[in-house]
Amino acid sequence: MNDSLAESYRWYKEKLARETIESLAKNNIGACYVDTAEDACRKVISLIPPGSKVGYGGSLTLQQLGVMAVLRDGNYDFIDRKIPEITEIDNHRLRRESLLADIFLMSTNALTLNGQLVNMDGVGNRTAALIFGPAKVIVIAGINKIVPNVEAAIERIKNYVAPIHAKRNDRRLPCAEQAKCVNCHAPKRFCNSLVITEHQYLENKERLMVVIVGEELGL
Repeated sequence: MNDSLAESYRWYKEKLARETIESLAKNNIGACYVDTAEDACRKVISLIPPGSKVGYGGSLTLQQLGVMAVLRDGNYDFIDRKIPEITEIDNHRLRRESLLADIFLMSTNALTLNGQLVNMDGVGNRTAALIFGPAKVIVIAGINKIVPNVEAAIERIKNYVAPIHAKRNDRRLPCAEQAKCVNCHAPKRFCNSLVITEHQYLENKERLMVVIVGEELGL
């Protein structure tokens, strides 16, 4: 990529992010923009006081940032569900424990230019924590997550995120075979609960924080 194209692309990403941040502010949701995944990791860690109890929702973005490794090795009470020997019973218990964390980390399936967070969940622990429970929720979103509106967000989730997620997890779902949603009734489908966050309750205006990253992250 030549210098002119790279600069133009950077300008476009920042413009997209700034418009989204302005919309989030109108919806009483705090947000900031960073250029790279490395910047995002540093920003997220700076928002977590030492000793905090930290939970998270399953996220490829968090894995790519390297945040999990920092939390495991640092001075944090990290609710780690990625222990090799963990049982499904323990996993469920830790999901519930995360709802009472000081800090909850997650990504979002989509983020609209109107400042709405759109998420589809299978188990529901991620969307539950987003709505209520943890004292603070930090949402990290790659620039690829920004879409024009809620309709585009749902289309993205059903016909892009879910099929790829099912395929990479070897989940034998119709979307993993057809690369699109067929509104299946499979027992292990991902698309169970749709949550659209349109505004943050005024008294909790510091609770949600969105970190937009000028790189493609996650699905």
